[in-house]
Amino acid sequence: MEKVGHAVRMDNVRYAIRGPLLDAAQRLEKEGRKIYKLNIGNTGPFDFDIDPRIKQYIIDNFTMAGGYSDSKGLLKSRLAIKAYHEKNGIKNISEDDIYIGNGVSELIMVVMQALLNPGDEVLIPAPDYPLWTAAVNLCEGNAVHYMCDEESDWNPDLADMEKKITSRTKAIVMINPNNPTGSVYSKEMVQGIVDIARRHGLIIFSDEIYDRILYDGDTVYSPASMAEDILVFTFNGLSKVHRSCGLRAGWMVITGNKERYSGYLDGIKTLTSMRLCSNVPAQLAIIPALEYDDSINELLAENGRLRMQRDIIHQMLNDIPGVSCRKARGSLYVFPKFDIRKFNITDDNKFMLDFLNTKNVLMVSGTGFNWPAPDHCRIVLLPHVEDLREAMVRLKDFLKTYKQA
Repeated sequence: MEKVGHAVRMDNVRYAIRGPLLDAAQRLEKEGRKIYKLNIGNTGPFDFDIDPRIKQYIIDNFTMAGGYSDSKGLLKSRLAIKAYHEKNGIKNISEDDIYIGNGVSELIMVVMQALLNPGDEVLIPAPDYPLWTAAVNLCEGNAVHYMCDEESDWNPDLADMEKKITSRTKAIVMINPNNPTGSVYSKEMVQGIVDIARRHGLIIFSDEIYDRILYDGDTVYSPASMAEDILVFTFNGLSKVHRSCGLRAGWMVITGNKERYSGYLDGIKTLTSMRLCSNVPAQLAIIPALEYDDSINELLAENGRLRMQRDIIHQMLNDIPGVSCRKARGSLYVFPKFDIRKFNITDDNKFMLDFLNTKNVLMVSGTGFNWPAPDHCRIVLLPHVEDLREAMVRLKDFLKTYKQA
């Protein structure tokens, strides 16, 4: 019988974090090799445990999890989300405009499916978290990438953003703190994005999943706290700050002027109703997580594990000839730059594969984050210090002689 291929809409859908490089690493593991995995921001495998108060709350209230919840989520959980974002400066939130999902990923797909017609455009940063681009492409839209400037601590280039707006542009995606660069945007930068959205009548999708993973005293400014006249979707969840990736508890808060978008919002309601509801035990976890929201602080303190690992990897990368790296101010990643002339790099996926095959270290190529040049990669800060050090020693040794064929 004739082989069945994928649907045409899958042609431009990529997710490099769990793509061919991971497949290659898993094959090497089956051969008995130990692989140093610096590819994914998954807290559990690196011994970042869920706060015991969250686990106990789920256990104590598990009898509430036997049936479906409201398709938007448990009311008590939505009220906890409402209080959290009000505390962070967002006004006029209704619990009816809060949706809980099986992670933020599910909700990103929902908002794109309900919004986009074929050929519609969404402005997304380069580099980006690639799920945003993949979601737009899967919905047959066009992901248009505005550039972020490495020389300006990876801040968005607002002029580049605005010049890429067309009659088909529907929305701007903002990722702050940023994955993969670790940048944190100033109040003035966020206001600049808000002003562009206002001038052109665009929606803002604000991905704030790392909002409290901050190393140097920064503050995260949400566009929803600056604009009640434009539609803003604020995305957040438990995966990162609360080290609860496996619970898949994410949410979005819809604020601003909704009158123009009543049909769109009805579409979101329909799509979330079709999946019945998100995982109810995970919804329960939101309540204690946002009440006891202090457990991240010790990891970010001067001698905290995350901050120490951020500092170590920053120094070790910049000590390698031909490598430079901006210091991450937030999130769980760094995005180092490689001298492509020195190493003759024309294909960063091959570069990462050569490094994996030679030194058993898995990282993700920069083009996997929709960066246009083959000169970067993303490195996760989560592995234990000894493993991070060993991976960087191996990278330095590998680059001593590496020239891409």
